[in-house]
Amino acid sequence: MRHRPLAVLLMLLALLVPTTPAHAAAPVQVYGAWHCGDDYCTWSTERDLAEFDAKNHWLIDRGDGRPSVNLVVLSFVEPLKLLRRTTDAGTVDGVPAGMTREIVQYFTSRGVRVMLSIGGITYTDAWDAALAENPTQLGLNAAAVAADLGVGIEIDYEQNTDPDLVGLQSFIDAYRSVHPYDATGSRPAARLTIDTAAGDRWLIDINRKATADWLRTDAPVLDYANAMVTARPSSASTHIAHWQEHIDGKSQFAPPVPPLAPAKFTAGLYVAYGRSPLPECTDFATSLQKATGDWVRNAAPHGAGTTAGLLGYMFWAAEKPSTRGLGTQEPDGCEGGIGAGATAYGVQVPMPPLRQS
Repeated sequence: MRHRPLAVLLMLLALLVPTTPAHAAAPVQVYGAWHCGDDYCTWSTERDLAEFDAKNHWLIDRGDGRPSVNLVVLSFVEPLKLLRRTTDAGTVDGVPAGMTREIVQYFTSRGVRVMLSIGGITYTDAWDAALAENPTQLGLNAAAVAADLGVGIEIDYEQNTDPDLVGLQSFIDAYRSVHPYDATGSRPAARLTIDTAAGDRWLIDINRKATADWLRTDAPVLDYANAMVTARPSSASTHIAHWQEHIDGKSQFAPPVPPLAPAKFTAGLYVAYGRSPLPECTDFATSLQKATGDWVRNAAPHGAGTTAGLLGYMFWAAEKPSTRGLGTQEPDGCEGGIGAGATAYGVQVPMPPLRQS
Protein backbone atom coordinates (compact mmCIF):
# COMPACT_ATOMS: atom_id res chain seq x y z
CA MET A 1 0.00 0.00 0.00
CA ARG A 2 2.88 2.38 0.67
CA HIS A 3 3.81 2.41 -3.09
CA ARG A 4 0.37 3.50 -4.33
CA PRO A 5 0.88 7.32 -4.00
CA LEU A 6 4.07 7.08 -6.08
CA ALA A 7 2.32 5.03 -8.75
CA VAL A 8 -0.54 7.51 -8.90
CA LEU A 9 1.91 10.40 -9.18
CA LEU A 10 3.74 8.73 -12.06
CA MET A 11 0.45 8.14 -13.90
CA LEU A 12 -0.52 11.79 -13.53
CA LEU A 13 2.86 12.92 -14.80
CA ALA A 14 2.54 10.64 -17.83
CA LEU A 15 -0.75 12.28 -18.73
CA LEU A 16 0.84 15.72 -18.58
CA VAL A 17 3.85 14.91 -20.81
CA PRO A 18 3.14 15.30 -24.57
CA THR A 19 3.44 12.08 -26.49
CA THR A 20 5.76 11.76 -29.48
CA PRO A 21 3.94 11.46 -32.82
CA ALA A 22 3.94 7.98 -34.32
CA HIS A 23 5.51 9.36 -37.48
CA ALA A 24 7.58 12.31 -38.57
CA ALA A 25 5.72 15.06 -40.39
CA ALA A 26 5.75 14.50 -44.14
CA PRO A 27 7.92 16.91 -46.11
CA VAL A 28 6.23 19.54 -48.25
CA GLN A 29 7.19 18.19 -51.66
CA VAL A 30 4.97 20.25 -53.96
CA TYR A 31 5.05 23.99 -53.29
CA GLY A 32 3.83 25.77 -56.37
CA ALA A 33 1.89 28.62 -57.88
CA TRP A 34 -0.53 28.79 -60.73
CA HIS A 35 0.56 31.70 -62.94
CA CYS A 36 -1.89 33.85 -64.89
CA GLY A 37 0.52 36.18 -66.63
CA ASP A 38 -0.30 39.88 -66.84
CA ASP A 39 -3.54 39.51 -68.81
CA TYR A 40 -5.87 37.56 -66.52
CA CYS A 41 -4.90 34.02 -67.44
CA THR A 42 -4.94 34.26 -71.23
CA TRP A 43 -1.19 34.60 -71.87
CA SER A 44 -2.10 36.03 -75.26
CA THR A 45 0.96 38.27 -75.64
CA GLU A 46 4.61 37.30 -75.86
CA ARG A 47 6.51 38.74 -72.90
CA ASP A 48 9.80 40.58 -72.81
CA LEU A 49 11.96 38.66 -70.33
CA ALA A 50 13.25 41.76 -68.55
CA GLU A 51 9.70 43.05 -68.10
CA PHE A 52 8.55 39.59 -66.98
CA ASP A 53 11.36 39.33 -64.44
CA ALA A 54 10.56 42.78 -63.06
CA LYS A 55 7.08 41.54 -62.14
CA ASN A 56 7.90 37.96 -61.17
CA HIS A 57 11.40 37.86 -59.74
CA TRP A 58 10.11 36.76 -56.32
CA LEU A 59 9.19 33.38 -57.79
CA ILE A 60 12.83 32.58 -58.53
CA ASP A 61 14.32 34.47 -55.57
CA ARG A 62 12.82 34.44 -52.06
CA GLY A 63 15.37 37.07 -51.04
CA ASP A 64 18.42 34.85 -50.66
CA GLY A 65 18.79 33.63 -54.22
CA ARG A 66 16.65 30.51 -53.78
CA PRO A 67 13.29 30.17 -55.58
CA SER A 68 10.11 30.70 -53.56
CA VAL A 69 8.42 27.72 -55.27
CA ASN A 70 9.44 24.47 -56.93
CA LEU A 71 6.58 24.46 -59.45
CA VAL A 72 4.88 27.03 -61.69
CA VAL A 73 1.71 26.12 -63.63
CA LEU A 74 1.09 28.46 -66.57
CA SER A 75 -2.67 28.98 -66.81
CA PHE A 76 -4.53 28.51 -69.19
CA VAL A 77 -4.40 26.70 -72.55
CA GLU A 78 -7.72 26.69 -74.44
CA PRO A 79 -8.57 23.02 -75.21
CA LEU A 80 -10.30 23.51 -78.56
CA LYS A 81 -7.46 25.65 -79.89
CA LEU A 82 -4.96 23.04 -78.73
CA LEU A 83 -6.93 20.31 -80.50
CA ARG A 84 -7.06 22.28 -83.75
CA ARG A 85 -3.49 23.66 -83.37
CA THR A 86 -4.92 27.13 -83.92
CA THR A 87 -2.75 30.10 -84.80
CA ASP A 88 -4.35 33.51 -84.33
CA ALA A 89 -3.63 36.88 -82.74
CA GLY A 90 -3.08 35.37 -79.29
CA THR A 91 -2.25 31.73 -80.05
CA VAL A 92 0.60 29.93 -81.79
CA ASP A 93 -0.08 26.38 -82.95
CA GLY A 94 -2.64 25.86 -80.20
CA VAL A 95 -0.60 27.34 -77.34
CA PRO A 96 -1.05 30.87 -75.93
CA ALA A 97 1.52 33.20 -77.47
CA GLY A 98 2.95 34.14 -74.08
CA MET A 99 3.76 30.57 -73.06
CA THR A 100 7.09 30.57 -74.83
CA ARG A 101 10.17 28.42 -74.50
CA GLU A 102 11.94 31.43 -72.98
CA ILE A 103 9.34 31.77 -70.21
CA VAL A 104 9.58 28.06 -69.47
CA GLN A 105 13.38 28.27 -69.31
CA TYR A 106 13.18 31.34 -67.06
CA PHE A 107 11.89 28.95 -64.40
CA THR A 108 13.49 25.62 -65.31
CA SER A 109 16.98 27.13 -65.45
CA ARG A 110 16.52 27.85 -61.71
CA GLY A 111 15.31 24.34 -60.95
CA VAL A 112 11.61 25.22 -60.92
CA ARG A 113 9.36 22.67 -62.64
CA VAL A 114 6.85 24.05 -65.18
CA MET A 115 3.46 22.72 -66.26
CA LEU A 116 0.75 24.02 -68.57
CA SER A 117 -2.84 23.99 -67.35
CA ILE A 118 -5.47 23.11 -69.94
CA GLY A 119 -8.88 24.60 -69.25
CA GLY A 120 -9.99 26.64 -66.26
CA ILE A 121 -13.56 27.71 -65.60
CA THR A 122 -13.58 30.05 -68.63
CA TYR A 123 -12.83 27.19 -71.00
CA THR A 124 -15.29 24.60 -69.69
CA ASP A 125 -17.36 24.68 -72.88
CA ALA A 126 -14.17 24.41 -74.93
CA TRP A 127 -13.23 21.26 -73.00
CA ASP A 128 -16.67 19.79 -73.76
CA ALA A 129 -16.35 20.63 -77.45
CA ALA A 130 -12.79 19.31 -77.76
CA LEU A 131 -13.64 16.04 -76.02
CA ALA A 132 -16.68 15.60 -78.25
CA GLU A 133 -14.67 16.31 -81.41
CA ASN A 134 -11.53 14.21 -80.89
CA PRO A 135 -10.26 13.50 -77.37
CA THR A 136 -7.52 11.18 -78.55
CA GLN A 137 -6.01 13.82 -80.81
CA LEU A 138 -6.29 16.38 -78.01
CA GLY A 139 -4.27 14.06 -75.78
CA LEU A 140 -1.67 13.50 -78.48
CA ASN A 141 -1.39 17.25 -79.12
CA ALA A 142 -0.96 17.93 -75.41
CA ALA A 143 1.75 15.28 -75.26
CA ALA A 144 3.56 16.85 -78.21
CA VAL A 145 3.50 20.30 -76.63
CA ALA A 146 4.75 18.86 -73.35
CA ALA A 147 7.66 17.16 -75.09
CA ASP A 148 8.52 20.23 -77.15
CA LEU A 149 8.57 22.65 -74.20
CA GLY A 150 9.78 20.25 -71.54
CA VAL A 151 6.75 20.72 -69.31
CA GLY A 152 4.04 18.70 -67.64
CA ILE A 153 0.30 19.03 -68.22
CA GLU A 154 -2.51 19.78 -65.78
CA ILE A 155 -6.13 18.89 -66.55
CA ASP A 156 -8.46 21.64 -65.32
CA TYR A 157 -11.85 20.49 -66.60
CA GLU A 158 -14.44 22.30 -64.50
CA GLN A 159 -17.64 20.75 -65.82
CA ASN A 160 -19.86 20.19 -62.80
CA THR A 161 -22.81 18.75 -64.73
CA ASP A 162 -22.48 15.60 -66.83
CA PRO A 163 -18.77 15.88 -67.73
CA ASP A 164 -17.54 13.82 -70.67
CA LEU A 165 -15.66 11.19 -68.66
CA VAL A 166 -15.39 8.81 -71.62
CA GLY A 167 -13.72 11.53 -73.63
CA LEU A 168 -11.49 12.49 -70.73
CA GLN A 169 -10.41 8.87 -70.37
CA SER A 170 -9.48 8.84 -74.07
CA PHE A 171 -7.49 12.06 -73.61
CA ILE A 172 -5.55 10.53 -70.71
CA ASP A 173 -5.00 7.24 -72.54
CA ALA A 174 -3.60 9.09 -75.56
CA TYR A 175 -1.30 11.24 -73.42
CA ARG A 176 -0.04 8.23 -71.50
CA SER A 177 0.59 6.35 -74.74
CA VAL A 178 3.31 8.93 -75.42
CA HIS A 179 4.41 9.74 -71.87
CA PRO A 180 3.89 6.76 -69.53
CA TYR A 181 3.53 7.29 -65.81
CA ASP A 182 6.94 7.95 -64.25
CA ALA A 183 7.16 7.46 -60.49
CA THR A 184 10.65 8.99 -60.42
CA GLY A 185 9.41 12.32 -61.72
CA SER A 186 12.58 12.65 -63.77
CA ARG A 187 10.81 13.28 -67.09
CA PRO A 188 8.93 16.61 -67.01
CA ALA A 189 6.52 15.68 -69.81
CA ALA A 190 5.41 12.55 -67.93
CA ARG A 191 3.91 14.67 -65.13
CA LEU A 192 0.13 14.64 -65.69
CA THR A 193 -2.18 15.96 -62.96
CA ILE A 194 -5.83 16.92 -62.50
CA ASP A 195 -7.68 19.61 -60.56
CA THR A 196 -10.61 18.74 -58.33
CA ALA A 197 -12.74 20.94 -56.10
CA ALA A 198 -11.57 22.04 -52.65
CA GLY A 199 -13.69 19.22 -51.20
CA ASP A 200 -15.89 16.42 -52.50
CA ARG A 201 -19.11 18.37 -53.11
CA TRP A 202 -18.39 20.02 -56.47
CA LEU A 203 -17.08 18.45 -59.67
CA ILE A 204 -18.38 15.27 -58.08
CA ASP A 205 -18.34 13.06 -61.17
CA ILE A 206 -14.82 14.09 -62.15
CA ASN A 207 -13.62 13.70 -58.58
CA ARG A 208 -15.20 10.24 -58.25
CA LYS A 209 -13.67 9.01 -61.51
CA ALA A 210 -10.24 10.46 -60.76
CA THR A 211 -10.15 9.04 -57.23
CA ALA A 212 -11.40 5.59 -58.22
CA ASP A 213 -9.43 5.04 -61.41
CA TRP A 214 -6.59 7.55 -61.92
CA LEU A 215 -5.19 8.37 -58.47
CA ARG A 216 -4.87 4.92 -56.94
CA THR A 217 -1.58 4.15 -55.23
CA ASP A 218 -1.54 0.56 -56.50
CA ALA A 219 -2.10 1.46 -60.16
CA PRO A 220 -1.49 5.22 -60.65
CA VAL A 221 -2.42 6.86 -63.91
CA LEU A 222 -2.20 10.54 -62.93
CA ASP A 223 0.54 11.83 -60.66
CA TYR A 224 -1.73 13.69 -58.25
CA ALA A 225 -4.71 16.01 -57.92
CA ASN A 226 -4.88 19.61 -56.80
CA ALA A 227 -7.68 20.39 -54.37
CA MET A 228 -8.45 23.81 -55.81
CA VAL A 229 -9.15 26.97 -53.85
CA THR A 230 -12.53 27.60 -52.26
CA ALA A 231 -14.93 30.24 -53.59
CA ARG A 232 -13.12 32.78 -51.41
CA PRO A 233 -10.41 32.70 -48.75
CA SER A 234 -11.65 31.19 -45.51
CA SER A 235 -10.46 30.01 -42.10
CA ALA A 236 -7.89 27.29 -41.49
CA SER A 237 -10.56 25.01 -40.03
CA THR A 238 -12.82 25.42 -43.07
CA HIS A 239 -10.01 24.64 -45.50
CA ILE A 240 -8.97 21.59 -43.48
CA ALA A 241 -12.57 20.35 -43.43
CA HIS A 242 -12.69 20.53 -47.23
CA TRP A 243 -9.39 18.70 -47.65
CA GLN A 244 -10.46 16.03 -45.15
CA GLU A 245 -13.40 15.23 -47.43
CA HIS A 246 -10.98 13.95 -50.07
CA ILE A 247 -9.26 11.71 -47.53
CA ASP A 248 -12.56 10.37 -46.17
CA GLY A 249 -14.51 10.12 -49.43
CA LYS A 250 -18.29 10.31 -49.52
CA SER A 251 -19.78 6.91 -48.80
CA GLN A 252 -23.27 8.43 -48.63
CA PHE A 253 -23.18 9.55 -52.27
CA ALA A 254 -24.75 7.29 -54.90
CA PRO A 255 -22.49 6.04 -56.28
CA PRO A 256 -20.01 6.76 -53.47
CA VAL A 257 -16.79 8.75 -53.82
CA PRO A 258 -13.93 6.58 -52.51
CA PRO A 259 -11.27 7.94 -50.17
CA LEU A 260 -8.14 9.50 -51.65
CA ALA A 261 -4.64 8.84 -50.35
CA PRO A 262 -3.11 11.95 -48.74
CA ALA A 263 -0.01 11.41 -50.91
CA LYS A 264 -2.14 11.87 -54.03
CA PHE A 265 -3.21 15.51 -53.66
CA THR A 266 -2.15 19.04 -52.79
CA ALA A 267 -3.99 21.74 -50.84
CA GLY A 268 -4.97 24.95 -52.65
CA LEU A 269 -4.85 28.43 -51.09
CA TYR A 270 -5.30 31.95 -52.41
CA VAL A 271 -2.24 34.13 -52.63
CA ALA A 272 -4.05 36.95 -54.44
CA TYR A 273 -7.67 37.89 -53.81
CA GLY A 274 -9.49 41.22 -53.72
CA ARG A 275 -7.81 44.55 -53.09
CA SER A 276 -5.99 43.85 -49.84
CA PRO A 277 -2.75 41.87 -49.53
CA LEU A 278 -3.20 38.36 -48.13
CA PRO A 279 -0.83 36.94 -45.50
CA GLU A 280 -0.25 34.03 -47.89
CA CYS A 281 1.66 36.56 -49.99
CA THR A 282 3.06 38.95 -47.41
CA ASP A 283 3.34 37.39 -43.94
CA PHE A 284 3.96 33.69 -43.42
CA ALA A 285 3.62 34.02 -39.62
CA THR A 286 -0.10 34.86 -39.94
CA SER A 287 -0.81 32.90 -43.10
CA LEU A 288 -3.05 29.93 -43.74
CA GLN A 289 -0.13 27.88 -45.04
CA LYS A 290 1.37 28.20 -41.55
CA ALA A 291 -1.93 27.70 -39.69
CA THR A 292 -2.71 24.54 -41.69
CA GLY A 293 0.85 23.27 -41.96
CA ASP A 294 0.75 20.74 -39.14
CA TRP A 295 -2.44 19.21 -40.51
CA VAL A 296 -1.22 19.15 -44.12
CA ARG A 297 2.01 17.39 -43.12
CA ASN A 298 0.34 14.91 -40.75
CA ALA A 299 -3.10 14.15 -42.23
CA ALA A 300 -3.64 10.43 -41.76
CA PRO A 301 -4.95 8.06 -44.45
CA HIS A 302 -8.56 6.98 -44.00
CA GLY A 303 -9.20 4.14 -46.38
CA ALA A 304 -6.58 4.83 -49.06
CA GLY A 305 -2.81 5.15 -48.94
CA THR A 306 -0.35 4.16 -46.24
CA THR A 307 1.59 7.36 -45.48
CA ALA A 308 0.43 10.49 -43.71
CA GLY A 309 0.55 14.01 -45.08
CA LEU A 310 -0.54 15.71 -48.27
CA LEU A 311 2.01 16.40 -50.99
CA GLY A 312 2.04 20.13 -50.24
CA TYR A 313 0.48 23.40 -51.38
CA MET A 314 -0.59 25.16 -54.56
CA PHE A 315 -1.30 28.91 -54.58
CA TRP A 316 -3.76 30.82 -56.75
CA ALA A 317 -2.32 32.75 -58.49
CA ALA A 318 0.83 34.63 -59.48
CA GLU A 319 0.95 38.00 -61.25
CA LYS A 320 -2.55 39.07 -62.38
CA PRO A 321 -5.31 36.44 -62.08
CA SER A 322 -8.21 38.89 -62.19
CA THR A 323 -9.22 42.28 -63.53
CA ARG A 324 -9.96 43.12 -59.89
CA GLY A 325 -7.40 42.91 -57.12
CA LEU A 326 -3.74 43.51 -56.51
CA GLY A 327 -2.07 40.45 -57.96
CA THR A 328 1.43 39.50 -56.85
CA GLN A 329 3.73 41.84 -58.72
CA GLU A 330 7.10 43.15 -57.57
CA PRO A 331 8.87 45.01 -55.98
CA ASP A 332 8.23 42.66 -53.06
CA GLY A 333 6.04 39.99 -54.64
CA CYS A 334 5.30 37.20 -52.17
CA GLU A 335 8.73 36.67 -50.64
CA GLY A 336 7.36 37.32 -47.16
CA GLY A 337 4.58 34.76 -47.49
CA ILE A 338 5.27 31.98 -49.96
CA GLY A 339 9.01 32.60 -49.97
CA ALA A 340 9.22 32.49 -46.18
CA GLY A 341 7.06 29.37 -46.21
CA ALA A 342 9.46 27.64 -48.56
CA THR A 343 12.22 28.29 -46.03
CA ALA A 344 10.13 27.29 -43.01
CA TYR A 345 9.07 24.01 -44.62
CA GLY A 346 12.44 23.20 -46.13
CA VAL A 347 10.99 22.94 -49.63
CA GLN A 348 13.38 21.25 -52.03
CA VAL A 349 14.25 22.90 -55.34
CA PRO A 350 14.24 21.07 -57.72
CA MET A 351 11.19 19.11 -56.63
CA PRO A 352 12.15 15.67 -55.28
CA PRO A 353 10.55 12.38 -56.37
CA LEU A 354 7.05 12.32 -54.89
CA ARG A 355 5.75 9.85 -52.33
CA GLN A 356 3.82 7.10 -54.05
CA SER A 357 1.73 5.68 -51.23
